[in-house]
Amino acid sequence: MYVVTGGAGFIGSNLLAALQARGLGPLAAIDRTDDPHKIRNTTKRDIKYFIAPEQTFDFLDFQARNTTHAIKGIFHLGAITSTTERDLVKLDEVNVRLSRALWAWCTRHRVPFIYASSAATYGDGREGFNDDGSVDALARLKPLNPYGQSKHTFDLLVAQETSAGSSAPPQWAGLKFFNVYGANEFHKGSQASLVPQIYPKAAAGEPFPLFKSHNPAYADGGQLRDFVFVEDCCDVMLWLLEHPSATGLFNLGTGKARSFLDLASAVYRATGREPMITFRDTPADIRGQYQYFTQARMDRLRAAGYARPFTSLEDGVAKTVQSYLSQPDPYR
Repeated sequence: MYVVTGGAGFIGSNLLAALQARGLGPLAAIDRTDDPHKIRNTTKRDIKYFIAPEQTFDFLDFQARNTTHAIKGIFHLGAITSTTERDLVKLDEVNVRLSRALWAWCTRHRVPFIYASSAATYGDGREGFNDDGSVDALARLKPLNPYGQSKHTFDLLVAQETSAGSSAPPQWAGLKFFNVYGANEFHKGSQASLVPQIYPKAAAGEPFPLFKSHNPAYADGGQLRDFVFVEDCCDVMLWLLEHPSATGLFNLGTGKARSFLDLASAVYRATGREPMITFRDTPADIRGQYQYFTQARMDRLRAAGYARPFTSLEDGVAKTVQSYLSQPDPYR
């Protein structure tokens, strides 16, 4: 059995689809279903167990005694992912304490553990985007918001424990996801990638307003991100599961930064229209923490043996628009 926390969310529901497509199961999802979009994210999945988050460890402990459906791996994707969340207690409870408890459970029961970190841990990028998982390298990073700090805190705890020789899961991997896009993002609202936000405007032949640049080094719309297709992220996670010697902290992007103007243009062209882009001021409350450039260094994942190419921005956006967003049933 494979367990996916956050299984009704964006990356989690796509991972369940990938696991099912490869005949890997049975599957267990841990999440809340208090949003109709999250329910739709999983209706096509063959999920044997759907568990409320507060029942997580009761379920895991029961399954640890169940030899019929032994847990073969936990993908910990459940988290508070809002970059504007300011409740530090909640962030600590969900993004740090829960992650530590799952790490400890996987260590005791010898279960592989793959968890979601974030490129938000890199802050403004002054220290680069090198996924060196050492304590010293991580200690230099300064995330720009509480969400990024919560993810960074757990990365640092893992680095401290492993460098001290403490017990760890038989395989573990922390994935610093960059700007992921794809199907099943509707529940995220304003925190979704720009692809589902731009699509309704593009389909209607209306302009979409991107943020202006407030940095003279970047033109309006020229802010750069490492956009990565969610299906590639799922492929990496399943590859890790197949290669237990691949352990550590890894970036998960494409290694190539593209502009928001490139992304928006790809959405319009996927609908058969020429881009119609306007610009608006970046909101004052996030302007001071705004990242103008992110680009994953992918050397460590490549050195571990992952050799498959990443989907181009144009191809990934086209599949998202044409296979999902433009369809009567837009869910994967």
